[in-house]
Amino acid sequence: MKNFKKIALIFSLTVLIAGCKTKKEIATNTIKKKPNVLLLFSDQHHKKTMGYENHPDVITPNLDKLSKESVVFDRAYCTTGICAPSRTSLMTGLYPRTTGVLNNTTGTSVVNESVSMATIFQYNNYNTYTFGKRHLSGGADKGWGVKMEIHHEEGDNGNYISWVTEQGYGSEFSYDWAAEFGKGPKGSKEANMQIPIADLGTRLSKLPDGYTMEAYTAMQTIDMIKKQKSSDKPFFCWASFYRPHQPYTPLKKYMDKYNVVEWGKGTKFKSGIKMPESFYQPTKDLPPFLQMQRNGGNKVWNMNKAFENEQLWRNYIGAYYALITEIDHYVGEILKALDDANMKEDTIIIYASDHGDFAGNHGMVEKAADGQNVYEDILNIPLMIRIPGKTTNGKHTAELVTLVDILPTLIAVLDLKTPKMKYGLQGLSLADLLIKNKPLNRDYVVSESWFQAAIIGKDAKLGIMLGPNPINPKADYRKFGDMYFDRNSDPLEIHNGIENNKYKNTIKQLRNYYSKFEKTVPDTGKQELIYKIVHKND
Repeated sequence: MKNFKKIALIFSLTVLIAGCKTKKEIATNTIKKKPNVLLLFSDQHHKKTMGYENHPDVITPNLDKLSKESVVFDRAYCTTGICAPSRTSLMTGLYPRTTGVLNNTTGTSVVNESVSMATIFQYNNYNTYTFGKRHLSGGADKGWGVKMEIHHEEGDNGNYISWVTEQGYGSEFSYDWAAEFGKGPKGSKEANMQIPIADLGTRLSKLPDGYTMEAYTAMQTIDMIKKQKSSDKPFFCWASFYRPHQPYTPLKKYMDKYNVVEWGKGTKFKSGIKMPESFYQPTKDLPPFLQMQRNGGNKVWNMNKAFENEQLWRNYIGAYYALITEIDHYVGEILKALDDANMKEDTIIIYASDHGDFAGNHGMVEKAADGQNVYEDILNIPLMIRIPGKTTNGKHTAELVTLVDILPTLIAVLDLKTPKMKYGLQGLSLADLLIKNKPLNRDYVVSESWFQAAIIGKDAKLGIMLGPNPINPKADYRKFGDMYFDRNSDPLEIHNGIENNKYKNTIKQLRNYYSKFEKTVPDTGKQELIYKIVHKND
């Protein structure tokens, strides 16, 4: 009996110790498992085209709701108004002049040796995913555990074009895609088929509901969330929608929300869509490249013909809004999946875009990135950040921020360890601003392309024409001159005040800011690229 009691006591103590150990282990795991990060991203989203921005037409109930749960940055800017350079800045925390990625096709040793956001998350024991459009290269595109692009990319785990073709809708997608390029995707039977395209690259999609690029990105993200529910590791996911980037080919169900009459039905403007206030700005006041496009130099947009029939512009603007509404729908579906998995309060959520679209402002379509880098329509981007339990819900801030700030912010908020990095991060952490409401006290930010540098201050903006660049030496716009806009007296950026003496001191100050930027932010990659181009035949 004594032995039995002794054995029972030992057994009880063993169970008790084991139970305590299990609880300790659970507590340790709970502490170690950091919050998830969901980066919702769109391409070419004009910041003002959302309901919470008090836009008179655009329908975005899910983004509106997210804005009420987040800190909203009213003055967030891209580092340049072009897809790949902007995305590279987001993922590396480096400016385009440093990476040398100043257009959509160039690469340098700097970007190859850079450390990506995904690599840093992987280094901190995160599962890493990306679905949709990446448009990255080199080190900026490393660190993904699962990656699924729109097009086929080497090493991807799947892609949209293969999927939609397998579903039997390859021809419908090719028809949509042709609205921008005039032909089908590489390898398809429509690859060499020239398909008539509508003015302003706009027409209704032939795809059925649920088979668009946006649907695919959302589907993969939702599937990931369901699988992550049982994972003992947090996740970082970049869900990157292709739209509202051209081609402007929305589904009819979304286009119908904007009550636009069918294409070519005359000039009675039945649509209630409000035309932008700057739409009829004189062509001569625009930079040379924009003038060329307005006068019909771009045979996809055919803007000269479109100006003969305002309904064509309403069709394009309505289609652009419809694409945003589709993105909003799928943002809602993804956030619902997070809720259903009881993961929303364990997930940092960010919504942003790489740059904007004119959306009819200044009488322009698309972004015209090859001739300007100055207008708010292109440079001022949507950015909202939700950190559960830490950010002030619905707070708007006018602090000047830029895409290079996102990576250092996440590192600070999550206390992430970083691997050895050859190039130091160039942005500022927004952690104290987000969590403690501590001001940044930043006087300016810079957005810079091959063609134009925009120095953006608190109340004014200076656009300095640059050039010529070695990629396109004929595109020298310096004869047009620099551009200055006063934010308070000219919010639409219609009146170039560069020759106005009353702005003389402010212009001088902005030029000094740019000189400081040039001295403190190295142009390592840019100079490497110039050298390669100049000496390519050596």
